[in-house]
Amino acid sequence: MVCIYCAVTFRELGQGGERRASQLNPLEQRLIEIGALKEGHFLLASGLHSDRYIEKFDLLRNPSATSELLGSLASRFRDERIDVVAGPTTGGILLAFELARQLGVASAYAERVSDGGSERTFKRGTTFAAGSRVLVIDDILTTGGSVRETLAALAKQPVEVVAVAVLVDRSAGKVQFPGVPLIPLVSMNVDAWSPDVCPLCAAGVPVVKPGSTAAPES
Repeated sequence: MVCIYCAVTFRELGQGGERRASQLNPLEQRLIEIGALKEGHFLLASGLHSDRYIEKFDLLRNPSATSELLGSLASRFRDERIDVVAGPTTGGILLAFELARQLGVASAYAERVSDGGSERTFKRGTTFAAGSRVLVIDDILTTGGSVRETLAALAKQPVEVVAVAVLVDRSAGKVQFPGVPLIPLVSMNVDAWSPDVCPLCAAGVPVVKPGSTAAPES
């Protein structure tokens, strides 16, 4: 794994969850500036709990900031002969569109085959020319589920997957995709726990599902 910006460990944060500006990489600085890095007790889409959460849409609703950050990835892949940039719904399709625009290539979107299912496919008449070199992009990597589903959909197409790029690798390199390089803008070692061993649950801290009200207790 080659990280474009330096690795970040949230446990390096000082009192109040702050670090000196000189210690922050450009992506982390921007996420903090727009309020995308949040602290609390969060239920992640993966089902894991965490005391920190990156609200990707606080970035994605800011087109100029998103375009600026993706410029680093565009520079990284400009000479890689990319033909298509593919991303999974929802955040991944916004990133795929903008990165493809910067690279001057086509974009493709991996959508759910059915509501509630895990299989993805490329709908709405999307086709790939034989031998197309595809770059996969997603927003926040935690367990890698959405990326694996996208790779599985691409495995049914006559394409070559060049790499997987993500804005933030929350796994700090623990999640990998065999045979496909992972290129994160930044790698962050953020603690995440299953509910049965979550220290915040044990302490009685209410859990919140980002984008909603408090999640019901199971």
